[in-house]
Amino acid sequence: MLKNMFGRKILFASAFSLLALAAQAQTNEPFRGKTITLYIGFGAGGSYDFYSRLIARHIGKYIPGKPTVIATSMPGAGSFTCANFLFAAAPKDGTAIGMITANAAVEEALKKQGVLYKSAEFNWIGRITSAVETQFTYGTSKSKTIDDATKFETVVGSTGVGSPSEGFPKILNALYGTKFKLIGPYTGTADAMLAMERGEVEGTLGSYQTIRNVRPDWVRDKMVNVLVQYSVKRTAELPNVPAVPELARTPEARKILEFYVSAEQIGRSIIAPPGVPPERVAMLRNAFTEAMKDPDLKADLEKINAEFDPMTGAELQTLVREVAKVDPDVITKIQDIIR
Repeated sequence: MLKNMFGRKILFASAFSLLALAAQAQTNEPFRGKTITLYIGFGAGGSYDFYSRLIARHIGKYIPGKPTVIATSMPGAGSFTCANFLFAAAPKDGTAIGMITANAAVEEALKKQGVLYKSAEFNWIGRITSAVETQFTYGTSKSKTIDDATKFETVVGSTGVGSPSEGFPKILNALYGTKFKLIGPYTGTADAMLAMERGEVEGTLGSYQTIRNVRPDWVRDKMVNVLVQYSVKRTAELPNVPAVPELARTPEARKILEFYVSAEQIGRSIIAPPGVPPERVAMLRNAFTEAMKDPDLKADLEKINAEFDPMTGAELQTLVREVAKVDPDVITKIQDIIR
């Protein structure tokens, strides 16, 4: 009888130990056996789609528990659909992350209709690269330079009210006298580029990298005209194309253009919803940082000569908070222009 009691005690202790180990594993590896979904705020083919799928392929191996990571498109309203979903409706356990417009904080500061999120309350996981957007036209367009666009009406594709492709043309129309006419929305830059080929629009806005990746023949055969680059200064790749602050004719105009172009620093970044437990945010940020060192990820980038300029989540979080400190007069002026 004593022997049986002793045996039962051993079994009970063993079971208790196993339960304790399982609980510890759950605490240390909360993503084990889980699937993390990365939501992409734009359609297929553009740089948002490329970078989202790139990180989805490589980040899982660095997250404790090695969860499955899948990427899925959630386009709409210049990525506001995705941003609002991640802010309010997505799971807050770290299993939902995403990539939204680089202009998210700018559009929030402008109190843009459709913005139901607070940028600084997202958990910013990390930036894969900064991104310089460009305004470009098809070779058949009369507008081959930014000054040509002040002489001729130029029909350009927009990806929605929250996107730079909607905001920048309106701002240049007001501050530089261009005659851009917006058509859309298209689901992403690649979709707008197809519209260029069909003759629906003459041009659109997108990163130079997107042009190179989606239609390398356009660059090789000089089938497109890059009118302006939306960056603080000219890039090495486009030394003869003006940076947008160069178009400012007054100090006030320069302030407006520099603020709106600040989104290039946000670039192609990964976010998680507000309310994710801090220890899980730390796991995602650490995994992101390690993924940026991954030789396979770097090889994928090198295959297409893609831009690569990573930033940590903590640095991004600070950068996003700084956007809110813009001069209120600048906000009012931009709101008037966009309306």
